[in-house]
Amino acid sequence: MKVEVDLEKCQDHGQCVYAAPGLFALNEQGRLSLRSRAAAVYVADVAEENAEELHEAADICPLQAITVHE
Repeated sequence: MKVEVDLEKCQDHGQCVYAAPGLFALNEQGRLSLRSRAAAVYVADVAEENAEELHEAADICPLQAITVHE
């Protein structure tokens, strides 16, 4: 399973952090920790055991910046 986060859409509301704290975090500046990456889109493999919280994070994102690829 892969997760894709569109960092240009993301406005650091942090809802994904509450839904999936094991997968997402905010840094000291209140930004999604993935923002330190230079790319505009972040793609990562996610373990199947984290599927439920990953889907919840994608669903709860107010800007729909998170996409899950099965």
